[in-house]
Amino acid sequence: MTDNADISADLKTRVESAIADRTPLAIVAGGTKQFMGRMIQAEDFDVSEHRGVISYEASELVLTARAGTPLSSVEATLAEKGQMLPFEPPYFGHGATLGGTVACGLSGPRRPYAGAVRDFVLGVTLINGKAEVLRFGGEVMKNVAGYDVSRLVTGALGTLGLMLDVSLKVLPVPAEDLTLTFDMDFAEAIQQMNRWAARPIPISGACHDGEQLRLRLSGTAGGVNTAAERLGGERQNGEDFWRDLRELQLRFFDGDDPLWRLSVPPTTPPLALPGRTLVDWGGALRWLKSDADGDSIRSVVSTAGGHATLFKGGDRTGQVFHPLPAKLLDIHRRLKRAFDPDRIFNPGKMYEGV
Repeated sequence: MTDNADISADLKTRVESAIADRTPLAIVAGGTKQFMGRMIQAEDFDVSEHRGVISYEASELVLTARAGTPLSSVEATLAEKGQMLPFEPPYFGHGATLGGTVACGLSGPRRPYAGAVRDFVLGVTLINGKAEVLRFGGEVMKNVAGYDVSRLVTGALGTLGLMLDVSLKVLPVPAEDLTLTFDMDFAEAIQQMNRWAARPIPISGACHDGEQLRLRLSGTAGGVNTAAERLGGERQNGEDFWRDLRELQLRFFDGDDPLWRLSVPPTTPPLALPGRTLVDWGGALRWLKSDADGDSIRSVVSTAGGHATLFKGGDRTGQVFHPLPAKLLDIHRRLKRAFDPDRIFNPGKMYEGV
């Protein structure tokens, strides 16, 4: 398999055939995130051979690559110039691709402090459900005069079309990373993380794993060390911890209980939910390992002003994402009809009938 291949014409032909036959397609490349979303009935559409970096302007902090490009190749290319994907994307396996990363819209521990995936997507080229090749955005930050479709497809799980290539803004790798650990309980950690977030501290990660609060500092060597001296705590390298947190490989994630991803205001106190909880994103992301009823979990999270996703395990044929209000669900359906009128791409992956 070549590391650089443009098979967009072949992919377009395959989409045209699927439209003619009314054959739903399940977009797949590396397959590392196929567990996400609802289980669907569709024919696998392998796009992994559409790969390669198209352009990389290190001085402009912009990279454009085909969607099937391995995420490891993208990050290796950036590392050669001392740059990185600021949103710290999870892999969940060696086959992770750039397109799958953007389609799933997942960010790692750095997300609250650097930004989410969609904050760094400058443009995309995609094939819609009419087999049209469309280009949205470009290779600069301020290039959208209308609706920003390039960010709309980020996190849409491939339901709006097949991404062919993606342009991303990248950033320099920090000169220094340092992790501090503090012994404190869950409730105290949430309060402390929010106090620190309101101060000019170079935080790039804040997590309570059930036993300890870990705080990662990133930036210039002087800035990081000055902040560490003021904060105290025990200094650690921390690289393995943040990688295992990003990849959901900490001991917390072991076991067969369903894994829930709870998004709440960062100041939310511990939620009255059965199971085990790990806190990331300075309090805004709560991972919950629990076999509790989904409606009960969502009710508690909704009351706190958040939403809950059945991230892994459990019933993948039912409601996986937090139910949408009727008007918002109607917008999703109308977008699906506009981009993919025959429901060819990943139908029902996010919500039934979408």
